[in-house]
Amino acid sequence: MKSVLVFALLVALSSFALAADKSLLNLDKDGIALQGYDPVAFFTDNKPVKGDPKFVSIYKGATYQFASAEHRDLFNKDPKKYEPQFGGYCAYAVSKGKTAPVEIDAFAIVDGRLLMQYDKDIRDTFAKDSKGNLVKADHNWPGIVADKGK
Repeated sequence: MKSVLVFALLVALSSFALAADKSLLNLDKDGIALQGYDPVAFFTDNKPVKGDPKFVSIYKGATYQFASAEHRDLFNKDPKKYEPQFGGYCAYAVSKGKTAPVEIDAFAIVDGRLLMQYDKDIRDTFAKDSKGNLVKADHNWPGIVADKGK
C-alpha cells in the first residue's frame, strides 16, 4: 500500500514538473497576447485599450502591445503584475478544468490579478464566488498546461 502511495505521489510531482516546463498561452496567429490590447491599461484605465505595434514587449513567449512607451516600461519592470492569468484563457473555464476563448471586455482584476473571461455573463458567474473559483482555477491550471501545453 505504501509503495502505491509513493508511486502516485511521484506521478503527481512529475506531472507538476512537466507543467512547469510547458506553457499554454491564448495568442493569435502572430503570437500576440490579449488580442493586441494593452495589459497595463486594464489596471491603470480599468478598461481595455488597444495597444500600438510600436510599443511591444515579449514575455514568456507572448508578444504584448502597449498604448504607450510608459505602459511598456511599467510592464517590463514587473511583468508578473500585469500578465493575464491562466495564459489569457477564461478563468472560469480553467476553474472547471477546461480552456475557453475570451471577450476582451469581459475582464476583472481580482486580488491584483488580471482575469479574462469568456463573456460578461461568465464574468458575473465567476464573481459570485471569485475567491473559491480562483482557488479552483489555480489548482487546475498546472494539469491543463501539462495536458495541452507546448
